[in-house]
Order: sequence, then C-alpha cells, then structure tokens
Amino acid sequence: MSSHTLDELLAAGVSGRHVLVRSDLNVPLDGSTVTDDGRVRASLPVLTKLAEAGAKVIVMAHLGRPKGTVDPKYSIAPAAARLGELADFDVTVASDVVGPSAREAAASLADGAVLVLENVRYDARETSKVDAEREQFARELAELTGENGAYVNDAFGAVHRKHASVYDIAALLPSYQGDLVATEVNVLKTLTEAPKRPYVVVLGGSKVSDKLAVIDNLLGKADHLLIGGGMAFTFLKAQGYAIGGSLLEEDQIDTCTEYLSRAKELGCDIIVPSDVVVAEKFGADAAHEVLAADKIEEASFGSSGLGLDIGPKTAELFASYITSANTVFWNGPMGVFEIPAFAEGTRTVARALADSEAFSVVGGGDSAAAVRSLGFADDDFGHISTGGGASLEYLEGKTLPGVAALER
Repeated sequence: MSSHTLDELLAAGVSGRHVLVRSDLNVPLDGSTVTDDGRVRASLPVLTKLAEAGAKVIVMAHLGRPKGTVDPKYSIAPAAARLGELADFDVTVASDVVGPSAREAAASLADGAVLVLENVRYDARETSKVDAEREQFARELAELTGENGAYVNDAFGAVHRKHASVYDIAALLPSYQGDLVATEVNVLKTLTEAPKRPYVVVLGGSKVSDKLAVIDNLLGKADHLLIGGGMAFTFLKAQGYAIGGSLLEEDQIDTCTEYLSRAKELGCDIIVPSDVVVAEKFGADAAHEVLAADKIEEASFGSSGLGLDIGPKTAELFASYITSANTVFWNGPMGVFEIPAFAEGTRTVARALADSEAFSVVGGGDSAAAVRSLGFADDDFGHISTGGGASLEYLEGKTLPGVAALER
C-alpha cells in the first residue's frame, strides 16, 4: 500500500483549509542563533507549496529533548525565526503547543500564512510509551485544524519515532507524505534495493554500537565497507592492535571480529585505517603525530595517546574507493572534525564524494554538519539526508513508524 502524496492533497484543494504539517526544525543552536539551517531550508519547499495554494499551515516540530517540560533553551522560536527570514510567507509562533496561544493563533490564521507551534516535546504525551496518552495529544493537535483539516508528514528526521505528531496523528486526519519524506525514502530504496555497483559504504562516528545493525544488514549488500572515526579503534583492537587511549568499546570486540570474518565469506571488504592521527590528549592544542595503525602506542609523547582522525594514507585510500564507486553512502565523520588538526580525514572523504560521479548520499546528523562546516555546499553531493537516525534505521531494514502510518 502506498502513501497519498502532497500533489494529491494540492489537487484536492487546500485554499482556506487548515493543514497540519510535521516539519523537521531540529537545528543546532548557539544560544538563540541557528548554526546550521539545513533542516529549515529543507522544510521550506512543502510549506511554500501549501502557503501559495492558500492553506492555513500549522507547523509541528521538535527541538532537542526537553523531556516533556517547558525549557526555554529548547524553544522552537529561533528555528521559526530563521524560517521566517527565508520564507516568502508570514510566520507566527505560538507560545504553547495545544494551549490557548496555539488555539487562538490557529483560529485566526490567514490563508497562505504559517503558524509554528512551540516545541511538541514540551508536552510529555508526544513521546509517551502509553498509546492512549499519545492519542489524546494527537487529538488535541488535530482539533487545531477545525472541520476540514489535513495532515502532511514532511519530517524525515522524525519518522523513525512512534510519536504523537508523527504516528498517531495520521489516523485522525486525511494524511499525506511530504515531498521531503518521499525523496528520502526513494533515495534509501535505491541504496538498499538496487544500488549501482561498486557500492561503497563509509561509516564513522564514535561508537560501533551505534552502527551494529547497519553493518550487519549491509555486509551482504555493499562491496566495500570503509570504517573510520572512533569506531575504527574497536575494529583495530579486534585485529590484535594496541590502540593506546583511543576510544574502545570492549564489549563489541567479538562482534567486530565476527563481522571481519563474515565479510570475507560474503565478498564484502571491510577496510580499516592503516594510519592514524594520534594526539597526546583531546584538545585543539594537543601534540599529535601520524602513526601506522600498529604503532599507535609508539607515539613520542607516550603509549596512552589517542587516535582522533584517520591518517593521510587511509584518507587517500578511502578517497580512491569512493572515486571508483558508482554508489556511495556515508554516515559519520572520520575524526574530530570540529578541531582543525583532526578534520583532514573527514575533509578528504567529503572532497572525494563531492568530486565523484557516483550516486552519493550523506547520511544526515554529524556527517551533514561536518560537510557544511568544512565549506562544502549541499549540492556538492547527490543527496544529504535530513535524518541520520532515520536513514540508519531504514538501512538496518527496520520499518519506520512515521512512514508506515501514512500507508494505513
């Protein structure tokens, strides 16, 4: 069963109707300043289509994890303000989620205008494990739309959550898949169902445990699996290397050993770093040097140094795999890219991906933040996902509740 599309909703007519849209405005903030507006920009096209068609648009979104309490540092207001700066439509912000401010603002909303509700996670029912609590919150959200409302899910970054504004609301209103969600799902289907080979997967980030199910599911699908970031050191330890003070998940060593063995049987190469940038300590001013992966504890500043980036030989090797690929999926930085001394591995991978002719997907989260902070533009890549967690769960083979809800 397939979802109804945004085009179907527009064809049915939305002028004068309230349309509840789940958007992804979960942006990083420095105080009240949005430091990466990628998700706001990604939300704009659907909101613009609806506003231009005369809908009264009510946006639901979350920011951070306020855990069901009103915490000013998690207010949606800065993200909504950035939306207003970028948009060609009027944007107002309610001071609550389903309270008097939201109800009054929704009732007086003009055709073609957009109302952003406060952080939906200020209400504990949004994320409740109790179905009845989520359903009641969803009913209160649906009531904001009056008698002829509709619901559009355009928040791919939240579709892996069984939350009220993502899952339960879809049973209460005529529901449609937003263009952003549709694009993301189609991209991920390409990666999982019919990738053009060679298919290279680049995984980084700090923990192996975060990527276990992805590795497990991709071993029989990818041709080459390139492992960088902090998670690489558990793989190196599994191969018998001494890794000094580098990040290690001791309880995952056996799993990594099993993956290395199974990959050979399945014809998938797992490539781990051959050299590493080792630092005396974690910090921008740390002494550091490049060492072979089997020499980490021979650093000039002692045996407790920690690896904070892949080395230049590894970075170039990874780049060569990416260059020769026809499909590439990348999730997770190669090192501590926020510190210039440990950003070169991530930069080299990003540059190779940007220069590649392959169908390339950057899997959201830290990877998206990394490529933008290193000066790359979104259109340097085939696709930058807005949902790191959702992308990974799809690649694990899991059903995404927010997507499934639209197919009921």
